[in-house]
Amino acid sequence: MEPPKPLLRHRIPVRLRHYWKLLAVLAAVIVVTGALFGGVRIRPYITGDTTVMTSQITDNIAGRVDLFDPTVAHSLTVDITAAEYRDMLDTYARDDEKKWVSADVTIDGTVINDVAVRLKGNSTLMALRGDEHKPPWARDGAPPPPPDFVFVSADPDDPASLPLLLSFNEFVDGRGYQGMTELSVRPGAPVLNEALALSLTRDTGQPTQRYAYVTYTINGRTTTRLVLEHPDETYAETLFDSPGYLYKADAFSYLEFVGTDQSAYAEQFKQINSADNGNLQPIINFVQWLDGADQAEFDAHLADWLEVESFARYVATQNLLCNGDDMAGPGQNYYLWYDLDTKKFTVVSWDLNLAMQGKPDIGPFDKVSMPGPPPGMRLPGAPGDAPPGDGPPGDGPPEMAPPFDGPPPGPDGRRPRIGNPLKSRFLESPTFRPLYEQAYWELFDRIYGNGRAHALLDEIAATVPVTPGLTKEDLQAAVARLHDWIDARTAALRAKRPR
Repeated sequence: MEPPKPLLRHRIPVRLRHYWKLLAVLAAVIVVTGALFGGVRIRPYITGDTTVMTSQITDNIAGRVDLFDPTVAHSLTVDITAAEYRDMLDTYARDDEKKWVSADVTIDGTVINDVAVRLKGNSTLMALRGDEHKPPWARDGAPPPPPDFVFVSADPDDPASLPLLLSFNEFVDGRGYQGMTELSVRPGAPVLNEALALSLTRDTGQPTQRYAYVTYTINGRTTTRLVLEHPDETYAETLFDSPGYLYKADAFSYLEFVGTDQSAYAEQFKQINSADNGNLQPIINFVQWLDGADQAEFDAHLADWLEVESFARYVATQNLLCNGDDMAGPGQNYYLWYDLDTKKFTVVSWDLNLAMQGKPDIGPFDKVSMPGPPPGMRLPGAPGDAPPGDGPPGDGPPEMAPPFDGPPPGPDGRRPRIGNPLKSRFLESPTFRPLYEQAYWELFDRIYGNGRAHALLDEIAATVPVTPGLTKEDLQAAVARLHDWIDARTAALRAKRPR
């Protein structure tokens, strides 16, 4: 069977904007025709300069059951040939390139051939680069970390340990699965903290990603894994009601002005949707303003550029969830949505695998550090009397390393920077501090104060499959530990709440 031919993306110049009514009628005809012949989904919208038509999935594989239905048991099988598997790992170790290879995938009984698969992540993959690049807990001869340790290291001899990104349309144009073109396989099990953080974000009315627990088999090895929808063009265009651009921040990005040349930002931000028609100019305009704005300008006009109420909720949520790897962490984990109607940005959370870990007693304005190394393990150069880090509880000696500050430099010597000027200036602003505090305690009531986090955790745990890679006892222990953490977080914040 031949793969479907890709749809053309159309760009209509401003000179034709006087014919927008005719174009709108034509677009409607195309939509109806696509619905009748082949299921084409095209969403047209008109901007100030350009009429943009976005063609998406033309071959949508329906599957047998909804992958994100929590009432149904799910399975995912990935088969990669030995040659393709070795090529994927060797290319990454040699060139730091995450190469796509071909795999046969089965999702809930539906077989999909020639699915593109590649490695995904940063710190998790350090162990694939050679011992000199590995974090201390992954080096040869290092003691095994405790069960609560949040940093999972990939093992080249264990394909089940690899975080992967699956693409349904990389090798077959126009193909998707249940409206998605990409699916992310998260490392570790049961990673209840990430699932709970995602659910709480959604539960408080904020944009996030759908997820499911699956019985996961790759090249004959079976375990439990969390899979997430990966933000793609379809995700971007269903995230909000109005049209806009979705940008992903790179780990080496920073919201600072480095000139007006778009190429200077190309490696910092990736445009997810309408990439043929949009550009990075909205980001450049914003960071140029941010760079030149003094305190008075920042306080008076930030709301002209940013949805400040939404941002207050985002920042408050990251603190409430103790996520030290948000937009200000070493991974710079966030997306930016630029609304073409309001001309304002919204920050969308992303990558919550380190949420709900570490010390539960931080306050609304305390810095959230990433969890540290296992008890008793010191990073190279750490003094013997270094203060305890934020690592999981244990009986290690006092000479622990300071909190982990992100992955070591990559092969090119670059290292992610900590901090984000937008977040720090927002929290320091006397104008926006009351807005943040109001959002913080309202969200505290919805997440912890009413017991919602406990209830959601139990609901999530009921969907986690027991497999050869995750025993019933280990799952129960993980649930109990997270319940204890929630109790500690709730009590600590109640004690800090203004009376």
